[in-house]
Amino acid sequence: MAQVITFPRPILEPVISHERLSDDEYWAFCEANPNMQIERTAEGEIIVMPPAGGESDYRTSQTVADLVNWARKDGSGKAFGPTVQFFLPDGSGLSPDASWVSKESLSRLTKAEKKKFLRLTPEFVIEVLSPSDRLNKAKQKMEVWIANGVQLGWLIDGDRRTVYVYRKGKSPATRRGIQKLPGEGPVAGFVLDLTPIWEGL
Repeated sequence: MAQVITFPRPILEPVISHERLSDDEYWAFCEANPNMQIERTAEGEIIVMPPAGGESDYRTSQTVADLVNWARKDGSGKAFGPTVQFFLPDGSGLSPDASWVSKESLSRLTKAEKKKFLRLTPEFVIEVLSPSDRLNKAKQKMEVWIANGVQLGWLIDGDRRTVYVYRKGKSPATRRGIQKLPGEGPVAGFVLDLTPIWEGL
């Protein structure tokens, strides 16, 4: 059966006329389509992404699990999976596959603000390349993260056993064939085990 996208009445006309949705309208649109993964560009373009395949979801799950386990032990911040979304300073609304936010950053939000998309920039993000992703597009997204204040970002290409490391104020670095990837800066002490990601399903 085909997926039906529903549009809340208050925002139907702005979507059709390509006017930029307000943050509240965008939130309402996402709430009206809870089964779809949606992002928003800085220009206001709404992007609907395909669901993940089995191997892609497995790789993402392994990544999130490692980060969550470390964050619990470290205690200085919170780890998130791929369904959270961040409102960034440039106006975009993006969801990384995994992310970490310091307790200090979270403390600036009210309880009500924490229940919606988080209006902050995570200190650390991980993106895991899926079969539907184009490498150049994924790299552009990483640049957006860094431009909006992310201090450290990893783009993981499981099929090629390659990690692209993005750091604020530096050119991206490429790491190939490594089995463990140590964190630094905001996530110093975190080590991602890449073995299950390279192996896949």
